[in-house]
Amino acid sequence: MTTPLIAYKSDPVRGAVWHDIFAREAPDLRLVDWTPEGEAAQAPYLVAWTPPPDLARAMPRLEALFCLGAGIDHLPVHDLPHEVQVVRMVDPNLTASMVEYVVMAVLALHRDLPFYRTEQAAGRWSPKPVRPAANRRVGIMGLGVLGRAAARAVAGFGFPVGGWSASPKSLDGIETFAGEDELGAFLSGTDILVCLLPLTPATRGLLNRDLFARLPAGAGLVNAGRGGHLVEGDLLAALDGGRLSGAVLDVLATEPPAADHPLLAHPLIMATPHVASATQPAGAARQVIRGVRAHLRGEPIPHAVDRAHGY
Repeated sequence: MTTPLIAYKSDPVRGAVWHDIFAREAPDLRLVDWTPEGEAAQAPYLVAWTPPPDLARAMPRLEALFCLGAGIDHLPVHDLPHEVQVVRMVDPNLTASMVEYVVMAVLALHRDLPFYRTEQAAGRWSPKPVRPAANRRVGIMGLGVLGRAAARAVAGFGFPVGGWSASPKSLDGIETFAGEDELGAFLSGTDILVCLLPLTPATRGLLNRDLFARLPAGAGLVNAGRGGHLVEGDLLAALDGGRLSGAVLDVLATEPPAADHPLLAHPLIMATPHVASATQPAGAARQVIRGVRAHLRGEPIPHAVDRAHGY
């Protein structure tokens, strides 16, 4: 019987861990690095964050696409044959790292770190009154697995926390809002806004001038969702005009950005290079091994998305 092929298209350093795990723990499967020609293009399974262009044509025998992340909004799923399964990465480490990042960013804004960075650069010593966490409200946009975990963690520091999602959600100890009708009430009660939404036609450009105007003056922004959520020029204007007091960004519209990108140079923005949440290669490799073996047995692949119902 032919050994099943799994094509790997991602970071080669992390890929070395994948190859080691497959060699030691799955000798019945064969992991091959992606190239547009040759056997990788004929593989029935693909592991990738960014698939090759025109995926259906590039991999005509594809049966399952394993995404190297919890979010799949960047994948060309609508261009794939319906029988191709799309599988999310579900990794406790991925959730934990996002929670760490959100907590770090919220605390940085709460304790005025963007302001202190500008003061330090100017050689000034300018203490501000410390505001109790109980007096600063945090709002989480997006209440999926990552958003719910982040909301609970932030609440543990004593912040009042609200959550907003497109459809109604319930979360113990968190005031929840849903839909366009409740967005205004959510925003008006949010001093630090955290975006963890998927990128959809409805959420693209959502972080814009009109939304910033609905936040309390001096609010802070954390975007660890997608760069496409943010209208970058509107953020610069909101910071320069005092509408917002600071921002922490892990994602930009173009990555990597140009060295002279204005967001990177702004004194009130703390930017990181899309590192908020990342799967651990060993755990991710083992999830793919389990998924491929289930598929070969004719069983459902764990964490495959329901393409018929919008995932």
